[in-house]
Amino acid sequence: MFARCLPLWRSSATCKPWQLSLSLRHGWERCQAWSCRGVNTTAEQGQQVSMQQNQVLEDLEMPVARRETENLFQERPETGNQYLEDALLRSYLKAHLPPKVLEEVSQDLERFGNRLLTEVKPLGWECELNPPVFRQYDAWGQRVDHIITCSAWKRMKEISAEEGLIAEAYERRYSNWSRVHQAVKLYLFSTTSGGFNCPLAMTDGAAKVIESLGTPASLKNAFDHLTSRDPKKFWTSGQWMTERRGGSDVANGTETVARKQPDGTYRLYGFKWFTSAADSDVTLTLARIADAEGHVKQGSSGLSLFFLKVRDEDKKLNNIRVQRLKDKLGTRQMATAELWLDGAEAELISAEGRGVASISNMLNISRIHNVIGAVASMRRMISLSREYALKRVVFGKLLKDHPLHMQTIARMEVQTRGAFLLLMEIARLLGLAETNMASEQDQLLLRLLVPVAKLYTGKQASATVIEAMECFGGQGYMEDTGLPVIVRDTLVLSIWEGTTNILSLDVLRSLTKSQGRVIAVFFSTVQKKIELASSTAELEPAVKQMRAAISRLTQFIQGAGSKEAVTMELAARDFSYSLARIYAGALLIEHASRPDASAADVSAARRWCNQELCPVATEFKNSSYEAEESLMDSSLVYGSPPSTSRL
Repeated sequence: MFARCLPLWRSSATCKPWQLSLSLRHGWERCQAWSCRGVNTTAEQGQQVSMQQNQVLEDLEMPVARRETENLFQERPETGNQYLEDALLRSYLKAHLPPKVLEEVSQDLERFGNRLLTEVKPLGWECELNPPVFRQYDAWGQRVDHIITCSAWKRMKEISAEEGLIAEAYERRYSNWSRVHQAVKLYLFSTTSGGFNCPLAMTDGAAKVIESLGTPASLKNAFDHLTSRDPKKFWTSGQWMTERRGGSDVANGTETVARKQPDGTYRLYGFKWFTSAADSDVTLTLARIADAEGHVKQGSSGLSLFFLKVRDEDKKLNNIRVQRLKDKLGTRQMATAELWLDGAEAELISAEGRGVASISNMLNISRIHNVIGAVASMRRMISLSREYALKRVVFGKLLKDHPLHMQTIARMEVQTRGAFLLLMEIARLLGLAETNMASEQDQLLLRLLVPVAKLYTGKQASATVIEAMECFGGQGYMEDTGLPVIVRDTLVLSIWEGTTNILSLDVLRSLTKSQGRVIAVFFSTVQKKIELASSTAELEPAVKQMRAAISRLTQFIQGAGSKEAVTMELAARDFSYSLARIYAGALLIEHASRPDASAADVSAARRWCNQELCPVATEFKNSSYEAEESLMDSSLVYGSPPSTSRL
């Protein structure tokens, strides 16, 4: 019987859903009629069934003639010049940049925004459609380990040089505001870059390390290439740290060994498990220097920092073998590989045993780039959601006319505004530090805010882009819309450059190393910012909530200080979230206190402060950080507290 019903489904792909439904209903009724008669039919009955089947097929085929005149009743959301459409960005620059700097930067950003729309965006999509390919052997069986990237990826490198996306920070044309200018250009570039924002992050980090070392003569040529505006001279850098035994635990996870050569250079031997932008020109990496007997020192004090060129003058790999390319969830446009270093020639650039301290500048820069990527993803998805709401008609009216839909986008907008101002604050502080204009308080604040912003915006971005995906209904799930690409590429941001928990512990280290001074600076800075709004009636509720949050955070710090060390470790994540929410709240209030602030600025500040600003105080009051609760955590996870860890 079922076999007789199968032909009824034959041309269903050519039908509209409502047409298919009608046809299948009629077909099912006929199929049921046939099945009631049984499998054995007379010749007359067989002829009758055949006629009925033909009629059903005709019903199914009929819509094909009209198919060419039918359209999908949804319009593509189109955005324009990202700089001109970003009101918050333009108002921030207007409020902070000196007039002459503002004029020149604004002209550059408007021009760049047009280039992104007409040239960079199509290239970015081409990078997504043509990911890198690994060819291990040539046609004659010779091992070549060739990573093949598309022409669009190569063009992205040229555009990055032409636009000075790295150079801008080191030329310092605008003194301490150069970092803000660079950060904004990278923010606009990020989501249309086809993943090229990642190698730029590591390139910026490598340049920063070399500069922090005083730009030694042996590295002057490399620095000039890394910061060049000439596409023919511009180099990108990798950052090869992750090995088989761990990513964040560099001190115990690094097995690569460096052997000194008679000419003073070193040869590196080891396996790099996760090397992003494997097609880069140069890289920085950590290794343990072997002594005359071949012994190495363990722990972080045994690590030194090395610079190496990936290829020699003949474009051959520098005694490096590519094992495979990583099959990643996102950032597929960029080649990430597993690499064997089999005597790779390298130069020691840090003091022996000071590798971790020397590469810390690179980590800070790449974490800031991570924040840029997070905020850019949030802004891009909201911009598309906003445009779509102006075109999509549902239940007889545009999406923008549905209050619940507008509330959803507005909530995402508030989160994005807080994240954006955190990013700009970090860029501002970094610019001050790099031009020797930062006070001790500025430097302490920068040290604290980098891990805080990285961990918080990474989580914000993941939640926001997934929420925004819903704004498009089923279309948000379709690959050819480009929306899933943004979602996939965003999800890595809470992992790269340190997971949320790892960075939360780094926040605690900043408190310990400063002997508490950094938290005092945090409180005084927040107080100054909210004082600006003390005479603004519309912001009074937000200021009141902020002061209450500050008081609760102070009480937590005092209370936790008398507890065991495990208390602060258990509280680290919530503590970091509290710092992020409170500081972002202060920035939103400060921005809304300007004389020319808009009603949206005020509303964003008030709405931000309506959320739980100090979750760590609430959880501390609930005894969530007690040792007994830690044991119960294990019980909840494993069913009973494990006697020994097998992780």
